[in-house]
Amino acid sequence: MQENLKKEIGTFGLAAAVVNIMVGSGIFVLPALVAEHLGAAAIVCFFICGILIFLIALCFAEVGSKVNVSGGTYTYIENAFGPFAGFLANNIFWFGACVLSDAAAANALSKTLSWFIPVIDTAFVRTLFFLLLFGGLAFVNIRGARYGVRFIIFTTVAKLIPLLLIVGFGTGHISMENLQWKIAPSFSTVGASSLVLFYAFLGIETAVTNSGEFKNPTRTVPLGVLSGISFVLILYILIQLISQGVLGDQLTANKEAPLAAVSKILFGDAGIALVVAGTAISIFGNISGEILAIPRILFAGARDKILPGVLASVHPVFQTPHIAIAVYAALGFLFAVFGAFKQLIILSSAATLLIYLGVVLAVIRLRLNRSAGTERTFTIPGGIFVPLLASAIILWLLSNLSDQEMLGTAIFLATLAAIFFLLKFFKKKETVHP
Repeated sequence: MQENLKKEIGTFGLAAAVVNIMVGSGIFVLPALVAEHLGAAAIVCFFICGILIFLIALCFAEVGSKVNVSGGTYTYIENAFGPFAGFLANNIFWFGACVLSDAAAANALSKTLSWFIPVIDTAFVRTLFFLLLFGGLAFVNIRGARYGVRFIIFTTVAKLIPLLLIVGFGTGHISMENLQWKIAPSFSTVGASSLVLFYAFLGIETAVTNSGEFKNPTRTVPLGVLSGISFVLILYILIQLISQGVLGDQLTANKEAPLAAVSKILFGDAGIALVVAGTAISIFGNISGEILAIPRILFAGARDKILPGVLASVHPVFQTPHIAIAVYAALGFLFAVFGAFKQLIILSSAATLLIYLGVVLAVIRLRLNRSAGTERTFTIPGGIFVPLLASAIILWLLSNLSDQEMLGTAIFLATLAAIFFLLKFFKKKETVHP
């Protein structure tokens, strides 16, 4: 299928996108939240999430190496399971897992920046800030994917500086006594804590939505995704060990800003400003990465006629899906203005896990329906063991949702299903009675 999009994103650009999107505001807070019930044993959760994200990444790499049109997760799932699954994946992803979380992130960014500029927390300035934020990022990305990728690389480097400084200077301040396990972790506690922590590992699904603009996807997807995740996992483990090793029992006493507490010990009062700035850059980088990638989901949905056709428009000069970018940014702006939607964050995480499950199962389905084509693509070694193991861990994490969260997820899915069949009914009716 010809999309007229430029192939401008290589391995380094994709790896930078993975790092940029995954290393978000979560890592600045989650070390304390995960340690709350586990203490030093919280490091187990990092390895569990790390194993799962690598398994999922392998599945993304296999499916992604076979797909060279935009849409990423939606396209993968739709190719494997058909239009209904594609419709669910498309809408769960771009709205349930992205728009609302971006709006909440924008509110978090305004709160963070108000530490430096208090006036930004007033109603008028806050609205103006959101307009400049979403409008400016939309403008950058409409001008071309390469501008968006360059901007992501810049923000990735900028936000990693405080984290790398903490790693570099914090190693010598670790007390081995603080790393001793004082709590025997239970299976249920590890599961619940891993579900919370997994929020910090989300991002593959966003990074690959530009699949129609990848140079040589057979090479770019596996190398870009796996190298990006490897860097993130090592960084996270080091951050957790340093946070626990430096603060010890005081880690859980600093739930809102554990890394600020660590940084204050390492660098004095200037350390707090360093981490606040790092948090702001991190959130900003996340939003910029979303506006680069997620509009391609709307573009792909319109291309496949499950969303309004105007969203499939390509700019005549910049050759980018400019209408989809503008609409996505406008929705982010509107939801950011009218609320933080904190109650929807867990629902967004659950939606992302469902998307991951769909991609993992797509690996199995596409292997069973393997065509006779001879094109060489990436294949996970070990048969279907990797996707089966990934599916089991995802279902285990989802089982740790509360009853209310499961009900909310079920209602969301049922609503989307009803919309799909209503649209199908009216389209059939139009065909019968033109």
